[in-house]
Parts: sequence; C-alpha cells; structure tokens
Amino acid sequence: MTQQHVSTVLFDLDGTLIDTAPDMAAALEILCDEQQQPRLAFDKVRPIVSDGSVALVKLAFGQTLDEARLEQLKTRYLDIYQNHLAVHSCLFDEMEALLTRLENNNIKWGVVTNKPGWLTEPLMEALDLSRRAACIVSSDSTKNRKPHPEPMYYACKLTRAEPEQCIYVGDARRDIEAGQNAGMKTIVAEYGYIGDDEDTKNWQADYIIQSPAQIFSCL
Repeated sequence: MTQQHVSTVLFDLDGTLIDTAPDMAAALEILCDEQQQPRLAFDKVRPIVSDGSVALVKLAFGQTLDEARLEQLKTRYLDIYQNHLAVHSCLFDEMEALLTRLENNNIKWGVVTNKPGWLTEPLMEALDLSRRAACIVSSDSTKNRKPHPEPMYYACKLTRAEPEQCIYVGDARRDIEAGQNAGMKTIVAEYGYIGDDEDTKNWQADYIIQSPAQIFSCL
C-alpha cells in the first residue's frame, strides 16, 4: 500500500495511542487497598490493561468471583479510575511526532476503542487530542464492539473514508480482527500491552512495529 492510498490512520486507545497503564494500575491499587487485598506488581497489571476493567478486577480478586461481587468491584474500580483519569497517562514516546507528521501530510487520524465514551472523551480532552482527532469511536458509539467491524465502519463514516483507505493500529488480537473484518490494513503495536505468552505473528496483521515512529513507513 503506497502512502497516497492511505487517507486515515485509526488507533486503539489504551496501549496504542495513549499509555494509560500507570493510571489504570494506580486505580487498581487503591481498590486493593480499600478491600485489604494485596497489591499486584505493575508488570503483572500492564499486559491486562487493554482487556478492560473486568479483566483487571479478576486479575486482582480472582477469576471465580460471583457476578454481584464482580459488578460491585468493577463499579468501584471505574469510579476510582474516572477520578484519576489523566494523572500519569500520556501519549507514547514518538506518538506526538507521528501525529504531527500525519497532520502535516493531510492524513487524518482517529480513535476506535472498547473504552466507554464517558472515560474516552474526558481522557482525550485532558491530553488536548479531541480537537485533533478526525473521529473518536468508543464502546458505546455503536451497538457492537471490536472485534465486530461496526465500530470500524462508523469511523469510516465519520472520517469520510473507505475501509481500504484506512489502516488500524492496535495492541490486541481483537484490534487486528476488527480491522481485518472491516477490510482495513492492520498494524500490531508491539510496544503496547501484550503479554509474554502472545505470539503476535499469529494475528496475521499486515505489519508489526516496535515503536510509533515506524507507523509512517507502513502507509
């Protein structure tokens, strides 16, 4: 795919565009302290961040929580996280330079995330990214979430792009599947929140990168 054929670069949020793990892990620590549960090491929490609040709660409190207890802990976790949304979260290294380069080359960029809008939009605002993004598609923007292609098609509608003009960057298998299901080119962000047990080659993305700076050469 040559550069002029790509009109839009779409990013997953957590672990791809923004390094949110420090704040999400800190919120989990507060929850653990409240519940007198041992804290987890950051390197145990980081690979799970992209999987969301339920996965984080289960990591800290066990996989066999009953539904009511899980819901209670998840609700409290999200309340804590909402109040500590952008303390340490920031763009990944090299990402600001990449976004500027895309903008200077008239390539639109946007976000497609499974994070709910009531967390996504304030975070994007806090980092002064909302005004720059051509679209922000959250888990509640469409009926279906990734890996379903519906959020990807909605992003295309918002950016006035065809799927084949888009490339999707993500750090989870469902991200790559979502892009593929929509007919987009895909990039695995290996700098993101990927567990040691994952072999990203099995995801069959078009590209695998180790840093945001490498994205531009994939266009």
